[in-house]
Amino acid sequence: MSARLVVRFRRWVVGAIAVGALLFLAGSIWAGFDEVSAALQHFQWLYFLPVLMLTLVNYGLRFGKWHYLLGRLGVHMPLGDDLWNFAAGLAMVISPGKAGELLKPYVVRERTGTPMARTIPALITERLTDGIAMLILAGLSVTTYAGDKVHYLAIPLVLVAGGLGVLSSKTLSMAILGLAEKLPVVGRIAHKLEEMYLAMRTCVAPVPLLLTLLASLVAWFAECIGYWLVFKGLGVPASLDVSVFLYAFATVAGGAMPGGLGVADGALAGGAVALIPGLDQGNAVAAALLIRTATLWFGVGLGAIALFRVSAMLGGDLDLDHAKEEVEEEQAEAKQD
Repeated sequence: MSARLVVRFRRWVVGAIAVGALLFLAGSIWAGFDEVSAALQHFQWLYFLPVLMLTLVNYGLRFGKWHYLLGRLGVHMPLGDDLWNFAAGLAMVISPGKAGELLKPYVVRERTGTPMARTIPALITERLTDGIAMLILAGLSVTTYAGDKVHYLAIPLVLVAGGLGVLSSKTLSMAILGLAEKLPVVGRIAHKLEEMYLAMRTCVAPVPLLLTLLASLVAWFAECIGYWLVFKGLGVPASLDVSVFLYAFATVAGGAMPGGLGVADGALAGGAVALIPGLDQGNAVAAALLIRTATLWFGVGLGAIALFRVSAMLGGDLDLDHAKEEVEEEQAEAKQD
């Protein structure tokens, strides 16, 4: 692994852990250190193994989506190599703006020679279907548990539906791209945007969109079940219905933050206290800490290990700066054209 990526990833991890520690400290102050400590001490740790297994189910299904979408685009990445590539991408969720997830298209480019403009739509579709799935899971019970917050789910769904509607109309999309060509900066990369648009149409065609969305629903429902099992381990009589809503809504709320840090954690703890009758703050904070450890931090740990394997796979040349250079090179080529 290149020294620059090591330093950068280490900085992200240190920063994320620092934020996580501060959040836990804030939660413990809010709930009381003794109460949180008591909840963790009484947690039945046998429940934690199935929670981790459900997280692996989530990762496995999401990898299946990613690999399937590459196949739809005619990109033939060896299954084993792509599995390591996807796993390494799990570590990038804590990168600023999640820009580090461009690692996956970059690795595909290095292994197959496929331009990133062609594979970035697979990444977008993978994350888009994850987001739609979480909106659907949260929406199933939003009127029951948070009727005054329906618009937080409805507005993104309407925007997504509108975006997919535009993508489905090639005439409209090409007209928009035609207008974009006249803009000073965008115009220089218009031909690459067209390539990305055509690849995106392939990824969000009815059949692949339906299949990947179904995979996302099952994948994220698995983690919702994991959150429910955490409550079981704490001896909290939380229903599966409220657990699904809390986990899905908190994930949607934290979607814009690296790893959902801060927003998702707070929504999990605060929402649990508000919606689960008789739940004390100590158990709410403990549940949030346990599920975030089993999902976010477990994934970051697996991703950190996979990064070393991916680096070796590429002969030690692994640096996110190359991904940016790829885009810059394509812009320069477009400007010459």
